[in-house]
Amino acid sequence: MKESIANILLVEDEENLHEALKLNLEMEGYSITSAYDGNAALKAIENEYFDLIILDIMLPGIDGISITETVRVSANEVPILILSAKNSSSDRVLGLKKGADDYLTKPFNLEELLLRVSKLIHKNKKITVKESIGDQYEFGNNKIDFKAQEATNWNGQQFPLSKKEAMLLKLLIENKGEVVTREKILQVVWGYNVYPTTRTIDNFILSFRKYFEQDSRNPKHFHSVRGVGYKYTV
Repeated sequence: MKESIANILLVEDEENLHEALKLNLEMEGYSITSAYDGNAALKAIENEYFDLIILDIMLPGIDGISITETVRVSANEVPILILSAKNSSSDRVLGLKKGADDYLTKPFNLEELLLRVSKLIHKNKKITVKESIGDQYEFGNNKIDFKAQEATNWNGQQFPLSKKEAMLLKLLIENKGEVVTREKILQVVWGYNVYPTTRTIDNFILSFRKYFEQDSRNPKHFHSVRGVGYKYTV
């Protein structure tokens, strides 16, 4: 089975338009998750990683603007393309102000939609280039060998690292001093559509504290930022 280019959440309650868009996007190689109302959209966003959300404004239940606000409040940076029958400049400004990345009015040209989708996904996948830490890294008398998946802690104790432990450590260290969101961790470490719970990531952070912190109850290096993500500090 061919791997999809990207995962898109399509939120549109008008069935004929929804099916037409779904078909054309799938023909472009995208994997599509469908939602026909606001509540279903929010549930999907909570349980799955998406590279893009295509979102109608006027929806049953929760409207598209409220969905956009909810996504941004939770620090999810997924690109959002709003589709709307409302074409006034004030409606467009409101959508963009609430956190949408692009705004397309109905009726729209299909080729233009596909072009905008492609550009938004490409932009999102260009992860900010961080200074690579290479295969080995040292901090606080701890040593990590990412290639060998091994570590030696401040007490001289050696232990193996699982592949996911090594990947998560590298991601956090390469973004030192910055909060890495749960969504970014799930995208980079677990991959698409395999969603562990927040508790799973918390358990990894607890393990890192046991491995590398001299006082695991008062960590200096590995921090959970409640409701946002996780952070490594030197």
